[in-house]
Amino acid sequence: MNNTFNYGIDKLTVETTLAIANRKISAVLNESARKAITDSQRAVEDIVSNNRTVYGVNTGFGILANTRISAEDTTTLQHKILQSHSVGVGSPIPAVIAKIMMITKIHSLARGYSGVRLETLERINWHIENEVIPFVPEKGSVGASGDLAPLAHLFLPLIGLGKVYVNGQLLQTGEALRKFNLQPLNLGPKEGLALINGTQFILAFAVKAVERMKNCLDAADIIGAMSLEALTGTKAPFDERLHELRPYDGNKIVAARLRQLLQDSEIMQSHIDCGRVQDPYSLRCMPQVHGASRNAWMHLNELTEIELNSVTDNPIIFSQDDTISGGNFHGQPLALPLDYACFAAAEIGNISDRRCYLLLEGKWGLPMLLMKDVGLNSGFMIPQYTTAALVTENKTLCFPASADSIPTSLGQEDHVSMGSISARKLNQVLDNLEYILAIELMSACQAIEFRRPLKSSVILEAAHDYVRQQVSFATEDRIFAEDILKIKAIIKDKSFVDHLNVSF
Repeated sequence: MNNTFNYGIDKLTVETTLAIANRKISAVLNESARKAITDSQRAVEDIVSNNRTVYGVNTGFGILANTRISAEDTTTLQHKILQSHSVGVGSPIPAVIAKIMMITKIHSLARGYSGVRLETLERINWHIENEVIPFVPEKGSVGASGDLAPLAHLFLPLIGLGKVYVNGQLLQTGEALRKFNLQPLNLGPKEGLALINGTQFILAFAVKAVERMKNCLDAADIIGAMSLEALTGTKAPFDERLHELRPYDGNKIVAARLRQLLQDSEIMQSHIDCGRVQDPYSLRCMPQVHGASRNAWMHLNELTEIELNSVTDNPIIFSQDDTISGGNFHGQPLALPLDYACFAAAEIGNISDRRCYLLLEGKWGLPMLLMKDVGLNSGFMIPQYTTAALVTENKTLCFPASADSIPTSLGQEDHVSMGSISARKLNQVLDNLEYILAIELMSACQAIEFRRPLKSSVILEAAHDYVRQQVSFATEDRIFAEDILKIKAIIKDKSFVDHLNVSF
């Protein structure tokens, strides 16, 4: 990865976006981008000076598209659109999501089809580089004319309004600008509209979800393999020949990962001739279930990266004489795969809970509830209640938001994507999934110790040892919520997967 990213010129990926947001690389507007931005701005100025009618430049918005705005009011129009569209409600979005929104918006506008001034993009970049992060409520977008409400809140600080976080403290924008000796901007024609039209709210949550879901999928394969070892399951269903007969990419990847994770395991070798013909589906069908969810992730990743490099505002300015008012702001291309990924993430939790249950049954040489002295102790019975609750909560979040549409703007915007809800909902499911996987990992580590002195594979023993650095083997009941939080933390921060340093 290069140390510098050129907005509007280079290709943006999920990895690069997160690296910019986490200040691992810098992002700049180079000379090529600056020229494209300036040329597009001049085209808009020519439209205004020549009195050509172009939507959003010198007309009202939405149902007011046929209302003409005078040349002297075009600047006022852009300020008013930020104010009128700032109607978001609910809790503020995480700072990293707001940063990703700004990063992806600059990249889109820097392509040179939006008529935004260089000064405006430089101010947005100043917010990113100085960690002056706008306050953006989480609810209010229908994901149609872009994410109007959240984007309006995101860019209110450009005109001195709204609130921002500075060093974690929430300030009125005016107070924050005074701290940095800055003045609010006066937006030019079309700028307000270009800022709020686009899918950057949906996209920012999608970027974060792509990263989080990939980590959960990787962790689920490792944890599932540990559960299989603890339950003395067979690796036969992961045979490469089997998966070449039904060659879905995700299935093949998971089967290959499981083969590597289980390689040279003493535990696996110890029961090679046990006579057990088949394992339950939650063990035997990991390539098919985990693999299907991985296929969904790959689709989301592909479409997210297309969106990262797209121009999604409206109208599009090709030249002063060539503008198109279209629908590139519509969130449907991301709403559908986000909903699909939501189901896929929920299913990983579903099958993980089933393995938790299997580990408690007291079969195949394991003590019931994974503790020798039960009765006085409840053992690992109750953590599985939590996985059951979280799995059911995830199921309730699986109704596809994109299946619904409520007309807005008096019918001018008569089909909306609701993709903003799809995006937030997927991240809620991932929150729950991280806890579910943590509980399975806690249970699998407990169970594997009943197979001693036999060892699992080198990789899975390293995984077990890393968990044991966080929590110890349980000989009696304790507050397992504390263990769950510790294990969830190493899953969430990716250290559990990264610690193994294995290339699959």
